[in-house]
Amino acid sequence: MNRMNYQRALDQIIGHLNEEKRRPTLLLHSCCAPCSSYCLEYLSQYFAITVYYYNPNITEKEEYLHRVSEQERLVKEFPTVSFREGPYDPERFFEAARGLEKVPEGGERCFRCYELRLREAVQEARRQGADYVTTTLSISPLKNAAKLNEIGERLAGEYGVCWLPGDFKKRDGYKRSVELSVRYGLYRQNYCGCIYSKEEARRREEGAGQSQEDTVTAGEEDTCE
Repeated sequence: MNRMNYQRALDQIIGHLNEEKRRPTLLLHSCCAPCSSYCLEYLSQYFAITVYYYNPNITEKEEYLHRVSEQERLVKEFPTVSFREGPYDPERFFEAARGLEKVPEGGERCFRCYELRLREAVQEARRQGADYVTTTLSISPLKNAAKLNEIGERLAGEYGVCWLPGDFKKRDGYKRSVELSVRYGLYRQNYCGCIYSKEEARRREEGAGQSQEDTVTAGEEDTCE
């Protein structure tokens, strides 16, 4: 897997654009409004952006509708940014994840999900004639930026589109996304989107709750003694 510094590579591209006084078009695949907040604040200085919301991994319809409405609301805060919603078809995600349902978050199931979403985004970038395409996914501390860029570069090459490298968690990007989420009052979900990640989040919360209960109980016993 390529271990290049994706932020440095992005800096170099932006530097060249500034020298050439160019403002190219960018198809930005977005996983959710909170993750896109910092990406939009940062990238809209240099690119004419279309946010492309394609996330069939959000397998519960009500959750999907909530997240997409938050994305549309945020985009309106950036007058130069446009929005396009992709097709919503959770069956495509289930097909990609078949046989990997019990694989822990961050493993092969997630890599297949990356490819599913990025392939659609790259195809949309080609349809639109965008100069570049990239994704907000790398802003998450739980997402594999190297794998995302590896898949993105491969797919972009396959479809004849330019991949914009990035690792948006760098330079406190994730921290800034949290701050912007508070500013805009955005809904921040506690799981990626699929039913498998939701179940993992539930187990984590239960485990954390049990640990807190154990701590309290221990404290009470100490006090009693």
